[in-house]
Amino acid sequence: MKRVFLFFVAALMSVAMFAAETEYLPISVYAGEESEVFPQGAKAMIENKLTQLLTQNGIAGMNYQGQFLLTVTTTPLDKDIIAGPPAKISETMEMNLYIVDVYAKTIFSSTSMTVRGLGETENKCYLNAISRMPLRSQAITKFITEGKEKIIAYYDHEAPILIQKAQTLAQQKQYEEALSLVALIPQQSSHYQAALAAGLEIYQRYVDNECAIHLAQARTEWMAAQNSLGAVAAGEHLAHILPDAGCYGDAMALYKEIKGKVLDDWKFEMKKYQDGVDLEKARISAMRDVGVAYGTHQPHQKTTIDFIRGIL
Repeated sequence: MKRVFLFFVAALMSVAMFAAETEYLPISVYAGEESEVFPQGAKAMIENKLTQLLTQNGIAGMNYQGQFLLTVTTTPLDKDIIAGPPAKISETMEMNLYIVDVYAKTIFSSTSMTVRGLGETENKCYLNAISRMPLRSQAITKFITEGKEKIIAYYDHEAPILIQKAQTLAQQKQYEEALSLVALIPQQSSHYQAALAAGLEIYQRYVDNECAIHLAQARTEWMAAQNSLGAVAAGEHLAHILPDAGCYGDAMALYKEIKGKVLDDWKFEMKKYQDGVDLEKARISAMRDVGVAYGTHQPHQKTTIDFIRGIL
C-alpha cells in the first residue's frame, strides 16, 4: 500500500466514533452471484440489508470476501395473482440467514424469516419482499450473537498460528500479507494483545522499509535533475515517508538540501504529526488498514455457499 499516510487521516477522523459505536469483526456480507440466485437488482439490495443487519447489531465487518460470511438463501412458499388493473403478484418466501465459515464449510448460526412481497412483476415483487426483511428481533439478535461467539472462538484457537505465520512472512518482507493476518484478529479474542503487539512491530518494519525505498528513489530523482523538476519528482517519493519511519531524519536532510536550492519554486513540506494526535490509536488503525487493503486488492475468487444446502 503506497499512500499509507492517508490511512492516518481517516484514523484521526473516525477512530473515536468507531470505538464508541461499533466493534470490528472479520465478517463480510455475501449474496451470491446475481445470475444464480437473485433476480436483477436484488443482489445489491440484499447486500445492503445484510450490511444494515451487522451495523444495527454494533458490528463493523469487512468490505471484501473473507473466511466468514453473513449470507442468505430464499425459498418461495406460495404465489397469488391479484386482479387489477393493474394486476399484481403477491408472493411469500422464506429467507434463511446464515453465518458461515466458507473455508471449513461450516454453518456457525442460522435463522429464518417469512416475508411477503407485492409488485406488478416477479422482479418488483421480489424487491418488495427484500425491503420488508425485519432486522430487529430476538431471533436476529440470537443469530448474530451465536455467529460472533463462534468466530471469536475460532480466533482464540487459531490466533497463535496466524501470528507465527505473520512473523514468518514479515521476515520475508511480505509485510502487507503479514498484516492481513494479524489485522483480522478481533479485539474480543483472548490473543488480541499478542496480535496487536506483533502487528505493530511488523507495521514499523513495513514503514521503515517503505521509507528506505522512497528515500532512495527521491535521491535518485534529485541527483538526476537538481532543479525544480527534480525537486517535484523527489517530492512525490518524500510524500510517502511518515514521521516515525527510521529514515525520517535522512529524508528531512534531503528535503532541506533540495529546499535550499530551489527555494520557493518547490511548494512541498515534509509530513509531520499534529499536536494532540493519539499516535498509538492512529498506528493501530493504519496497521489494520494496510492489512485489510492487502486483502481487498487480492484477485477475486468466486465464492460458493452450495455446501449449505448439502448440510440441511
